[in-house]
Amino acid sequence: MSKTKSNKRRRHSGAFKAKVAMEAMIGVKTVGQIAREYQIHPVQVTQWKGVIRDRLPELFEPPAGQDQDTQRLVAQLHEKIGELTVELDWLKKKSKQLGL
Repeated sequence: MSKTKSNKRRRHSGAFKAKVAMEAMIGVKTVGQIAREYQIHPVQVTQWKGVIRDRLPELFEPPAGQDQDTQRLVAQLHEKIGELTVELDWLKKKSKQLGL
């Protein structure tokens, strides 16, 4: 006997997975209801929900290199502030000497 059902796996886009997982996270429908609605296995819905739950905190973390870049920029700005302060003090002193 030959099988009429195809053994090919379906590929789902990231947007589809996110939509299904968010529905599961919200909790209005059960996992089973969501699985039937989108014609996928309930285990898949639970796995996608877990991915969102695990990765959600990453959305609120700064990018990896951003902290070092910020520190470098702050150091450069502090250096520039120091230079400008010295220059301003010198100009004030010279203007007093010249009577301006």
